[in-house]
Amino acid sequence: MIIDLQKFITEERPYWNELESVLDRLEKRPELKLSLSRLERFHYLYQRTSGSLAKIKTFASEPNTRTFLESLVARAYGEIHETRERPHRLAPLHWFFVTFPQTFRKHVHAFWICLAAMLVGSAFGGFVIIADPASKDVLLPFGHLQGDPSDRVAREETVNEDRLAGAKTSFSSRLMTHNTKVAIFTLALGLTWGIGTLIMLFYNGVILGAVALDYVLAGETTFLLGWLLPHGAIEIPAIILAGQCGLVLAGALIGWGKPISLKMRFRKISADLVTLIFGIAVMLTWAGIIEAFFSQYHEPVLPYEVKIGFGVLELILLVLFFTKSGKGAGSSKAQGSR
Repeated sequence: MIIDLQKFITEERPYWNELESVLDRLEKRPELKLSLSRLERFHYLYQRTSGSLAKIKTFASEPNTRTFLESLVARAYGEIHETRERPHRLAPLHWFFVTFPQTFRKHVHAFWICLAAMLVGSAFGGFVIIADPASKDVLLPFGHLQGDPSDRVAREETVNEDRLAGAKTSFSSRLMTHNTKVAIFTLALGLTWGIGTLIMLFYNGVILGAVALDYVLAGETTFLLGWLLPHGAIEIPAIILAGQCGLVLAGALIGWGKPISLKMRFRKISADLVTLIFGIAVMLTWAGIIEAFFSQYHEPVLPYEVKIGFGVLELILLVLFFTKSGKGAGSSKAQGSR
């Protein structure tokens, strides 16, 4: 077929420019959804530009035009066949209630491994306390945990003044900062192929198990639950989620025989890691507030039944959040996608 090349380019360029304009707009605003008429127009422009590329390929004298059209067709093809979920710009509620739990479930196998590591550590910590009670001074890192639990409970329940008066905000901030550092460090230990992450979780489990069994053996189970549950129902799962991030990072580092480069493996998990660590930060912020303003107050100021009930409610809502939240969003998004 013989065509007038310059006339052909002049006639077709407006369509190419229109397609390029649509693509630029879609790439700058990924959340943008096209109406049916615009979708039909977009598909028509894609097909017409693809036809132009097929014709241009027969001419060796227009390498720049050919390169331009190849790029344009590739971009349009990527938009039409895009399968990833579109980001929701400036939609924190959607991110928290949909993206965050969906990302958690996507890597839930790593969470179960981390939970197992912490449970094994807890069992070991409890066993050590039973086998060698004198090891408590070495095992527990905080001085207020090394004494007799009953003595501590007696002191806490006889305090008539607010120990944190005027210092709740600073105490809460220190807790948030410390726990966030622990979470980030647990994630970063994934660079040790996950070994460091699992050791960190095991160590935290040892402390938790030792403290829990120490108070149970001293007959202070009610105090223990009222003290730990309100903030621990959120804080402990958050640390396990940080371990989940670490194992996801480790999986990308190891590769497990996937035929893609290390750089591409890291790129594939980067968005998920950012989502998880920001979600963990939100959880730890809440836990820090609860520990400073609620967990540190015991009977007669706050009944243990109220504190335990609050902690159990938090735990139930957390389980429902991670197992149910965002489940219906995938299908609705697919229906509304372009």
